[in-house]
Amino acid sequence: MSHPRSNERQSAWAVSAAPTPDHRERSVSPWTSVLIGVLAGLLGLAPWLVTGARLPLQNLWATEVLPAQMPVSLLPLSQYELTTLVTLMTVGGALAGFTVRLCRPGRRRAATWSAAAGVLAVQAAATIQAFSVVRAGLVPGSASGLYFAGLLAGVMAAVAASVVALFLLASKSPALAALGLGVMAVPFASWAVEWVVNLAGVGNVPAAVPTIARWLPAVLVGLALAWCGFRPTIRILVWAADLVLLWVVPALFISVNYVFGTRIYLGDFEEMALMGRQILAATLGPAGGAGPLILLATAIALAGTGLQEVRRRRQARPAA
Repeated sequence: MSHPRSNERQSAWAVSAAPTPDHRERSVSPWTSVLIGVLAGLLGLAPWLVTGARLPLQNLWATEVLPAQMPVSLLPLSQYELTTLVTLMTVGGALAGFTVRLCRPGRRRAATWSAAAGVLAVQAAATIQAFSVVRAGLVPGSASGLYFAGLLAGVMAAVAASVVALFLLASKSPALAALGLGVMAVPFASWAVEWVVNLAGVGNVPAAVPTIARWLPAVLVGLALAWCGFRPTIRILVWAADLVLLWVVPALFISVNYVFGTRIYLGDFEEMALMGRQILAATLGPAGGAGPLILLATAIALAGTGLQEVRRRRQARPAA
């Protein structure tokens, strides 16, 4: 027979070894999470909505109208606004995920899915309304059908990216959250610029805005990596991924804007693909200017990680 005191010690050890609940977690109802998603989705679209949400002029519109006479559209559907569409959608999802993370809900998975449902409800409603307006106004023909299908595919991809950003930022894992911040650094900077341009007007944008927009993603990535740290060592993969994203995503944005913003080759997929490869290669090369951004992000990340390590060691000394 085992000694009673030995059993008590084993029970005490089992209790101490068991995972303890995070007392900072809060009880968040599913409807509150849905509301978070709805508000985040609307806030993501807000830089476009504040302009009056008039559909951009269309090359294939059935009638000639002035910009002010275009119908209201909850999305800026146009081949010239593809990166804007990505920005509006993904920032909505990212804001919802970040808010869920800040709330620290006890049932995080349920809260994340509820927030995703709210975001998707807003984005689905905006997509249906906008494409209904575009379909009604386009001139009949195969070119309009191809244009419509291409825009719809782009918006669906943006919605999917929005959900991915939401789940990354809502994750309890600091590594996944830091990866989500790396994914969203460039879209968030573009979203902030949309606010400034749409509120101030194109001719009234402060001269410092382009400079800030260029360096802001690097600062965000650096802060995200400093917060994430590189312990355990597997988190170095997150550092590498975020720095690669900081290099590649701006080049993709520039390439998409350039290729689809040129009407000469629009519809000639072979020429568009060739132009896209050329622009992407140029922007990814030394002339693209990604090197200083990566250096800044790395410097901020290393400095922040170093400060955290110093603080951790100072806190560990009294305990030792």
